[in-house]
Amino acid sequence: MGMSKAVLKKLIAAGIFLAIALYVTTIVPTTGVAWAMAILLLTVYLFAFEVVDVDVAAIVVMVLLGLTALLAPIMGLDEAMVPADSLFNGFSSNAVISIIAVMIIGAGLDKTGLMSQVAVFILKVGGKTEKRIIPIISGTVGIISSFMQNVGAAALFLPVVSRISNRSGIPKSRLLMPMGFCAILGGTVTMIGSSPLILLNDLILTSNQTLDSGNQMHTWELFSVTPIGLTLVITGILYFLLAGRYVLPVAKESETEHETTLQYLQRTYNIKFKLLEVELGKDSPLLGRKLLEVETERNVRVIAMKEGSQVRAGVDSLDRDLEFKEGHVLGLVGLPEREQSFIDREKLIIHRGTPIFGDLLSDKQSGMAEIVIPNDSSLIGKSAIDVWLRKRYGISLMAILRNGEVIYAEDQEHEDIDEIRKVPFQAGDMIMVYTTWDALERLEKDRDFIIITADYPRKEEVRPNKLGWALGFFGIALALVLFTDLKLSIALLTGAIGMILSGVLNIDEAYEAVSWKTVFLLASLIPLGYAVESTGTAKWIAEGILTVVGDLPIWGIQAVLAILA
Repeated sequence: MGMSKAVLKKLIAAGIFLAIALYVTTIVPTTGVAWAMAILLLTVYLFAFEVVDVDVAAIVVMVLLGLTALLAPIMGLDEAMVPADSLFNGFSSNAVISIIAVMIIGAGLDKTGLMSQVAVFILKVGGKTEKRIIPIISGTVGIISSFMQNVGAAALFLPVVSRISNRSGIPKSRLLMPMGFCAILGGTVTMIGSSPLILLNDLILTSNQTLDSGNQMHTWELFSVTPIGLTLVITGILYFLLAGRYVLPVAKESETEHETTLQYLQRTYNIKFKLLEVELGKDSPLLGRKLLEVETERNVRVIAMKEGSQVRAGVDSLDRDLEFKEGHVLGLVGLPEREQSFIDREKLIIHRGTPIFGDLLSDKQSGMAEIVIPNDSSLIGKSAIDVWLRKRYGISLMAILRNGEVIYAEDQEHEDIDEIRKVPFQAGDMIMVYTTWDALERLEKDRDFIIITADYPRKEEVRPNKLGWALGFFGIALALVLFTDLKLSIALLTGAIGMILSGVLNIDEAYEAVSWKTVFLLASLIPLGYAVESTGTAKWIAEGILTVVGDLPIWGIQAVLAILA
């Protein structure tokens, strides 16, 4: 069996890195520097070629540094590269605790719906032109990511970008790239916006321990980097505005690649349904008749009904014995030609004003879904009518896909679509239903069904009543950072724990808000920084760089350092 190209690429790279490491051993001043450079090159290799996940790679490096306490004599070292009692200091470092706190604070603000309100405002003022939408979205994401992790800020705006793309016709890919880059650049606006900047202050303090009193470096304040950060954000926005036509994708997404669930179901089952609202007038023949009787005879499906101020839809709402009365407004779903025939025959009035069921039947609340009847389902051998499918489960049966054939009508123009409700279910049946997403989410826990549709919007609990608490503790955290001498971690953790104690987040949500991969990545790499510093490797590298670029002006040295970083 031949070796894959990916494995071959990694092996070749490993050989190159090994050769570099062996060469470095011939030019370094001490054995400690040689081992530090070897581990540093190993780290770069593991990260660059993704041999393992980056957090796993960082933990491997930390463990290797810890093992030097045992292997020091064999390695030619006088002592461990990192003392055993300092190996795990990264997990309690000011930087890592600060990052955890920032993630929790960001999740708390999001939980109140504050960010969603900001997103709605952007949609109102952004219009539909690309040159207005890009700077508004990118600028807002940049500012938000200056106070929360850029990954969270970008994730927060993904639904907004999708919505704008659908409404404006601008390909989503042309909006995602500017948003993503400005989320990264926005992390440079404050010292808490990105993990590297938070880590920087800790590294400065660590380096100061090896410097004499006259060469101590100053740590950064919250807004010390703001002028540079804002310049980077503005430059990024201008770049995409001026050069966007050349660097952003121009090809529109293919229909197959971005096929919606509804499009997939319509293609698979070869049917297209339409939602419609109709009102019963005083002359309608439906008055006094029962719901089940009318649906069976007239080839339609009622999924919602309004009687007075009461709206009925979903589980345990529409009873099959429900009697139609004057003034009832019905939400119908069915084949367009059958709906029109039903309206004409029953003298119904099409509701053309503001949709009564607009919110309830919107794409965010309900839609078509695909479900499988498993082998051990209690529904096998029973029909939709037998189990009261709509009333009990909140789903309206539209079609059945069995053994590659769709069961709903042999001839769409003459057969009765509602006859499928009398067809007993079999194991393996795939059924297409109309349902609310709340009902579908409940069915995921029901062993009688296997839910195939996975990309529906699940209901997420939002706590707008906690907005004041969230803003209050966010303000307290910022005030402690700006106006006190408290360590950054303590100040930010005050805001984070305040979010939990006030009920903005519960403790489980706080744990979920933290990217533990990021935490382990940074905490495990901090000992490597200590080893590079304590073995003299950092000094040796710095002297080597100065030997090459020492005669350049300061901006030249800065440029070289930026490129190397």
